[in-house]
Amino acid sequence: MFRRSVAMAIVLALGGVAAAEDEIVVTAARYMANDGERAAVSVIPHVTLKRRADNLVTQVRVICDTRDPTLRGEELRQTLRDMIAAAAASGGAITLSVGDTILVPFDESMIEKSIYPEGRPDTSYAAVVVKTAVTASDSYDGAVQRVRDFVAKTPKAGRTEILADGRWDLTLIGPERNRQELIGLIAADARQAAGLFGTSFGVEVDGLQNPIAWTQSGPLDLDLYIPYSLKTSGTVTP
Repeated sequence: MFRRSVAMAIVLALGGVAAAEDEIVVTAARYMANDGERAAVSVIPHVTLKRRADNLVTQVRVICDTRDPTLRGEELRQTLRDMIAAAAASGGAITLSVGDTILVPFDESMIEKSIYPEGRPDTSYAAVVVKTAVTASDSYDGAVQRVRDFVAKTPKAGRTEILADGRWDLTLIGPERNRQELIGLIAADARQAAGLFGTSFGVEVDGLQNPIAWTQSGPLDLDLYIPYSLKTSGTVTP
């Protein structure tokens, strides 16, 4: 069964506001907040916008326990280079990134600074996010299998292993690009609601300044929404 989680606002764990084209991990079990304030939305509004996720992602640990530190570093670097080459050869089906809340493309220039000592003696690792693009016809199992096949087929130098952490998340590129469409849907719903009460009634919409939030509505699908409230105003005509 897929997890259902709600992300509240769009903020970079690195300390800045997400740009329009940033790729956001939207189903990780964490809050993202603006200006250090945690938003809390207990009720999803009536108007939502269904979107297919852009990518299914999982983090892998590229780990090596070769005793000689020089050889260990060489084996890790070679495996990371092989991962980059294999992703490039996939025709866009697989891409690599690093990051937690917002993902940054991973390339050879980042290899050296991505390697860290592991908790065990004589062991080093690098954490890499493996992504697969989600298509309209994809199934969850099919997308997961593409990533597993990629990990299994990537050459591993020496004693290097590629270990998945078992958590799968969805991403969206530039969620705020959907704001105009969402506001248009909210406006149409508000006009329809006002019309049911008669010409002497209007509606008030509050909360449209809020950032877009989301909830997972299917294994590879998301419902986007703006946390807003709607109320009618006017007088009843006798």
